[in-house]
Amino acid sequence: MTTTDPRDARVRRLLAEAVTATTLADVPAAAHLDGGERLQVVDTLVTVLGGLYSHLPAKRAAYASDPVQGLTLLRRRAVDLTDAEFHLALTGILTGLRDAHTRYVGPVAARGQVATLPFLIEAYGPDHEPHFLVTKVGPGATTDRSFAPGVEVLAWNGVPIARAVEVHADRETGGRPDARRSRALESLTFRALDYGPPPDEHWVVVEYRTRRGATRETRFDWTVVAPGRAETAVGRATRAALKVAVDPAADAVRRAKKLTFVPELWATEDEADPAAPPPLSGVGTDWIPTPLQDVLAARALDADHGLLRLWSFDVGDDAAYLDEMTRLLGLLPTGGVVVDLRGNPGGLVWAAERALQLFTDHPVVPTRFSLVATPLTRLMAASPFNRLELEAWNGSLQDAVSTGEQYAQPLPLTDPAWCNDRGRVYPGPAVAVVDPNTYSSGDLFAAGWVDNDVGPLVAVGQATGGGGANVWTLSQVRDALAGTERALPPMPAGTSLTVAVRRTIRSGRGDGIPVEDLGIAGVPYDMTRDDLLRGNVDLQAFCLGLLRAG
Repeated sequence: MTTTDPRDARVRRLLAEAVTATTLADVPAAAHLDGGERLQVVDTLVTVLGGLYSHLPAKRAAYASDPVQGLTLLRRRAVDLTDAEFHLALTGILTGLRDAHTRYVGPVAARGQVATLPFLIEAYGPDHEPHFLVTKVGPGATTDRSFAPGVEVLAWNGVPIARAVEVHADRETGGRPDARRSRALESLTFRALDYGPPPDEHWVVVEYRTRRGATRETRFDWTVVAPGRAETAVGRATRAALKVAVDPAADAVRRAKKLTFVPELWATEDEADPAAPPPLSGVGTDWIPTPLQDVLAARALDADHGLLRLWSFDVGDDAAYLDEMTRLLGLLPTGGVVVDLRGNPGGLVWAAERALQLFTDHPVVPTRFSLVATPLTRLMAASPFNRLELEAWNGSLQDAVSTGEQYAQPLPLTDPAWCNDRGRVYPGPAVAVVDPNTYSSGDLFAAGWVDNDVGPLVAVGQATGGGGANVWTLSQVRDALAGTERALPPMPAGTSLTVAVRRTIRSGRGDGIPVEDLGIAGVPYDMTRDDLLRGNVDLQAFCLGLLRAG
């Protein structure tokens, strides 16, 4: 006689609740916006982008386009468009900024949902000659037994796979071609519906080469999941929420991948117990159990070296994050550690910048942030309601009227004393690893790693993703303007916006260099086939070689 574990039943229930629609056709239609509501949406975006968007001067120069003028022209025809055409036009204008921080959020129908295909494609080799492999397949994804990790993808809906990635890259954010390609590859199988339109097709046909060399095709339907946020994530209504640097779409995708490929881990993340074995079925048992398994992971690589995986900085309590990182580092071998930030979409700036001190004896100088000098930012900074958040920038914003400076004085969001209040914890050398999907606070960690001489930085691709700003939601912008002469009304049908409010400037060795679009470069590395299929063995060997070389 067998018994049912109540915990297993709870996992199954949570997973069933997370799958919100069987197919894209089951996603509810977005609310209709009448002509007046559309004009209100456009006018709000014009106000925020024209008066608050911290990268507007640089984006105008870099891409020879003006989003404010684009919105002004859209306003003239907004009433005549269909709802789909209107939302697509808004999305296109903001995507053209190549800034994952600054995104249009569509009507509430798709809020919190991610369109998914039950497998993951990753690339190896140099940019000019990439190969595309299936590296993960979700449980029960297909009845095609030959479609498994290790098969090479040849075509996507009849389009050669390299060309399909390039086509998707034109619709993606990212200031460099490698960053756009990296995000496009990810968007082939995972797309956050809050921040962009759903896939045009309801299913895809994948042509692939089996491990025996045969060519086959198989079809997959898109499904929709709601991965939610971890209980340890930054609270929406806390002061820390104004100190966030994150790609919200990438963070939703990160969570959806976890739900798709390690569903039992996703479903039990709020039960994590550092004294209990980690629920990592099929992944191995060498990871050290941690209550912050959504954002941290650690294990020994060999008798002398360890691996610390920083999945995200999306935590509400930076002190607890550092406490757990300290505990994990104390359990690793002391001969050297690889700090892997690939795919880290960012999060709390305080957590990223304070973590640097754990790996170095050098005093850590944090990055600095600045507002664009406009009448709107001066109004916000002068408001007594924003004294705690913006008063430090008020003087230089007011002085800019007479000096003609384009930006306020750059100042840190993380108190320099906090960046050095704990000191070094890990005694051995450290090397950090990033890729084009390392973004936002991940960029800031990488910048601090290089500019404070913490250790070598290995870059898969050309550099990190180049997300250089503190990002606010439209709700936070509205709160900051409340009580002023430029107060904003609520947006209709749950439409919204995320916007880069304070741009990032590097400190230390990179003093004065912006992060946006440039990212942080390091020792270049091209992923190999064995990396994708054998747990990053070549990448780790490369990093260990740098550690041994001193």
